[in-house]
Amino acid sequence: MGSWYNIETKGASAPATFTAEISDFKTLKRNPQHESLKHCLVELYSENVIAKVLRAAVDHLLENNPPAQYPETVPQLGSGKGRYESREIDFWTSGFFPGCIYLLLERFIKHPHALGIQNAEVSLPVLRQRFRGLGHIWSEPLRSQALRKDTHDLGFVIMPHMRPRWELFHDESALETIVTAAGSLYARYDPQVQAIRSWDTFDWHEGVEITSMEENFLVIIDSMCNMDLLFYSAAHSGNTALSDAAVNHSRTLLKSHLRVETVTRRGYAGCLYSSAHLVNFAPATGSIKEVRTAQGYSKDSTWSRGQAWAILGYAQTYHWTGHAEFLDAACGLAEYFVSRLETAPECVEIELPSSGGRRVGRYVPLWDFDAPIQDSQNPLRDTSAGVIAANGMLVLSNVLAGRGEHELSSRYLELSLRIVQDVLDFALAQEKAHLVVSEHGELACKDSIAGGRFESILKHSTVCNNAASFSKNKPSDHGLVYADYYLLEFGGRLLDMGIL
Repeated sequence: MGSWYNIETKGASAPATFTAEISDFKTLKRNPQHESLKHCLVELYSENVIAKVLRAAVDHLLENNPPAQYPETVPQLGSGKGRYESREIDFWTSGFFPGCIYLLLERFIKHPHALGIQNAEVSLPVLRQRFRGLGHIWSEPLRSQALRKDTHDLGFVIMPHMRPRWELFHDESALETIVTAAGSLYARYDPQVQAIRSWDTFDWHEGVEITSMEENFLVIIDSMCNMDLLFYSAAHSGNTALSDAAVNHSRTLLKSHLRVETVTRRGYAGCLYSSAHLVNFAPATGSIKEVRTAQGYSKDSTWSRGQAWAILGYAQTYHWTGHAEFLDAACGLAEYFVSRLETAPECVEIELPSSGGRRVGRYVPLWDFDAPIQDSQNPLRDTSAGVIAANGMLVLSNVLAGRGEHELSSRYLELSLRIVQDVLDFALAQEKAHLVVSEHGELACKDSIAGGRFESILKHSTVCNNAASFSKNKPSDHGLVYADYYLLEFGGRLLDMGIL
């Protein structure tokens, strides 16, 4: 049996370690080291995260109610520093901000012991009511997006808020929206290619103009995380064509996007896999025409967020299907992701001023594992890749525990916790906020340090740093709404698993 949170690393300065032997999650919770874990993840369950989401939900409704613009990135420099920049309602990230609201609302309802609220004047019923109202305001306009058949991103757009509306409040209209969205996504499935078309065109790189849908069939690795929509809808509607398409798509990408790597990791006997980002198929034959990247460094590099999408997507697909090929893929992708973290250059580690010499950053991913580091004093990261991958590893830990494979389950629990702790140490915005209650009993938020506002929870994400991408599509080193979403989801998963 492996030791909990005590994985050997080569040349890596790890976060504070724990050494509790576990055989299941209940054993972990009884162990005295459990309190150390809670202390290290305290920022995951703090008043700060509640206050930040509440303030953004209120402030960004000004002149935007009902919402037509949705928060996406938070610049770390420039005139707009610290404030969310929004994108139009039909952009693929629109579902994540209402998803943040509902993740916290779910916590208020199911896990009120894990809120970290310091202000005794804050009423939990008032907090629940406020978040439920705001969640509905931000979620409802997105219902119309479920009818779209021009995008594969409907899982991202719909599931983060409509699923909790159904599961927490039995909102039949939310379930109907999910099933409608699944039907729209299924309309993009091609039986010849055995996959769902991701993009209709690709023309936002210099010198690239792929516009003919008759001659091209573009599929990106990110699509694996939209399969959850199809599986969920199939389970609720009984329409097995949806889940069959998701299985076929997942199998196609095993062959087209995953690359067997020759490296090994101690304690894991299976194959390790990296992932390509974009594959263009010939629609007439289903054969591969070319491999590209849109957001990574090159077609042969490992874009860290693409690898993370693959880990989470295949872990979820195994959860739904029980097919061993998807478990093998998810584990091999996770092992390679961690291998690249642990073998990254020493410059990824920094010393925190208040850490007593402890170094952090080893487990905060570079934006692309193969891209040249342009600034060794400040290597470009993508914290969103870290928290997405950590969620995938937590799903793996849970399903492996259900199979009785406790050693491997423990391994991925350890790794997921290590990544998230390091992300919090490295990238948590120090411009924090807290809740206040007015004399009329209304909830509001204040900066913990006057004038120090940063609206997202985390910093140091990178949407895209590909040199050929048009500049408007290349924000880097910023706060990012889906980094916050997957951080909050990780916290919710830990609570649902009974670990905290």
